Amino acid sequence: MPLPSLPRSTSSPSAARYRPSSSSSLPFLAPSSLSPLSSGTRGALVSAGLDPDTLVELVRRAVAEDLPEGPADSGADTGDPVDTGAPVERGVSAAGPVDPGVRRRGAVDTTSVATVAPGLHGRGVIVARARGVVAGLPVAAAVFEVVLAERYTGRHDSPDIHPRQDLPDVHRTGETADEHTKAESGWTGGLDIEIIASDGDRVSPGDAVLTVAGPVRALLTAERTALNLLCHLSGVATATRRWVDAVDGTGVSIRDTRKTLPGLRALEKYAVRCGGGRNHRMSLADAALVKDNHVVAAGGVAAAFAAVRARFPGLPVEVECDTVAQVAEAVTAGADLILCDNMSLDELRESVAIARPNGVELEASGGLTLDVARRVAETGVDYLAIGALTHSAPALDLGLDLDLNLNLESDPAPGSDADPGPSADLGPSADLGLGTGSGTA
Repeated sequence: MPLPSLPRSTSSPSAARYRPSSSSSLPFLAPSSLSPLSSGTRGALVSAGLDPDTLVELVRRAVAEDLPEGPADSGADTGDPVDTGAPVERGVSAAGPVDPGVRRRGAVDTTSVATVAPGLHGRGVIVARARGVVAGLPVAAAVFEVVLAERYTGRHDSPDIHPRQDLPDVHRTGETADEHTKAESGWTGGLDIEIIASDGDRVSPGDAVLTVAGPVRALLTAERTALNLLCHLSGVATATRRWVDAVDGTGVSIRDTRKTLPGLRALEKYAVRCGGGRNHRMSLADAALVKDNHVVAAGGVAAAFAAVRARFPGLPVEVECDTVAQVAEAVTAGADLILCDNMSLDELRESVAIARPNGVELEASGGLTLDVARRVAETGVDYLAIGALTHSAPALDLGLDLDLNLNLESDPAPGSDADPGPSADLGPSADLGLGTGSGTA
């Protein structure tokens, strides 16, 4: 199957397109000390409202599920995973008993080590297999960079050494540099990444969204983790866009909830924004939401609201109501926002009639489906709260196609840091077809 053409998306002026390098001139935050991320990827994450260091730790844990610690591989060669040097507690691994205090080499990607020559370089193209909205492209880029920097040693003289390079003092626009901008980076190049689409773009089958060129072993090791995150976040963005489209023109906003996968809240809520939705509170500390159990504990809607307002006077307070009578009580008490839970269309209209004259916003929630979304929006509420955006969104099918016929814009100078070194003969392209809907990778 021939690789798709790689048109540049022009649908969004915020498209993040860059080639990671230690000397990026883009106005991005420089990496923190020993960050495996390039300044371009780090800056794209910051621009998306995501914390790069938190993401790096998430990626490390995800990659460790594929490459757990284990006994050293006797057949290891250039390009195998890094010897972490970390002591291993006594236990049993797939290779047998593990003694404490013994330095172990990270597990290897057995299939890639066995089938891919150490010096082989190629280009991976991430392609949409289905219609949807893409989200998480800088996240996918970060996965490739972390794997190359920390799990692939073929481009380093020693697996225990990550060369450092001083970075220019990079400033945010109109601001002075912060503590991150003067730090040294563990990123040393070795990948050529181009983000073609923009997060939030609509994509169709065959559309290329990202390309990454580098050592094939590293690309294949990182592939599944990168696709898992990208496909999931794109699924959330796609689901959100369906809801946003369903209420288009009504003035109603689609909001998410805290029904997120543990550890992925910031990413999933970012994906909601990419789909055109709005975020509800990020945590229990951001705003108060008085729910039915709080009402029971406090002895009533008004009592629960008064208790929160007295304890946290400057905090926004939303009150969940099951009946129109409770809505009236919450409005009288001074609620900022009312969540109308599992109300009929008529009850929602009555609630709007009570709340609107008092400047109180209403949010409909509970049992909502796409086929009734517009009718609910037309009752006059301000928001629809949809937990399914994050807890039930199906992944968007994207896959990575490998191309071994590289035609880079410029070749690195022999012997330079960016020089990939010897490589095997380049053969024909290969369609891996490893999207979310096929294969068992």
